[in-house]
Amino acid sequence: MPETPSYVPGHGLLAGKVVVVTAAAGTGIGFATARRAVEEGATVVVSDWHERRLGEAAEQLGVQGIACDVTVQDQVDNLIDSVVDMHGRIDVLVNNAGLGGTADLVDMTDEQWLRVLDVTLNGTFRCTRAALRQMRTQGSGVIVNNSSVIAWRAQQGQAHYAAAKAGVNALTRTAGVEAAQYGVRVNAVSPSIAMHPFLAKVTTDELLAELSAKEAFGRPAEPWEVANVIVFLASDYSSYMTGEVVSVSSQHP
Repeated sequence: MPETPSYVPGHGLLAGKVVVVTAAAGTGIGFATARRAVEEGATVVVSDWHERRLGEAAEQLGVQGIACDVTVQDQVDNLIDSVVDMHGRIDVLVNNAGLGGTADLVDMTDEQWLRVLDVTLNGTFRCTRAALRQMRTQGSGVIVNNSSVIAWRAQQGQAHYAAAKAGVNALTRTAGVEAAQYGVRVNAVSPSIAMHPFLAKVTTDELLAELSAKEAFGRPAEPWEVANVIVFLASDYSSYMTGEVVSVSSQHP
């Protein structure tokens, strides 16, 4: 199977733009996206609910960090308002916050179901709504949501996550249509599997191997490979795209 490609250097695709990335602490797609945005010339603000990890991520990236739990509307509003106060606008919002878990539907509790939906779908809604209000005033802006192929590809134990991500896709399409009149674009990426240490902690080696084997390249994506597609959707290179969900995957049903 082909080896993982070399890291792609920045080309100034987001030069001069103010970019906000939620759930950017840690080692996953959010952090990789924030790093790519910095490398592409953006002024970046990162958020996360875990303040210590957020501080570490912000320091490592050399950017501003603002604590935000996407399940709390006041914190979401504070995130958007603070960025506008600091920089005068928001050009790009990347909704990366999401929560998974594994439980068969027959054994799933209301708490498990509602928690995943609240972070993954409702959190994306809250942040999108807050950002759209600012972007409508500006007359410009881009929102990129992080979805998942699980939204349409069944996987045992993932009913709550699949329902949430399917909701993110529907939200993306509708928001894209509604926001077009304001000069704002809304799109989503839908990764299959992106390997990072946190995923390895919450998933069995057997399942990771099984999912990786189904990919055409025989390996999971690197988080930065997904981040590259997010950067494309955030940039002016995708100026005619809105309401689209772009699969970042090498497996086709």
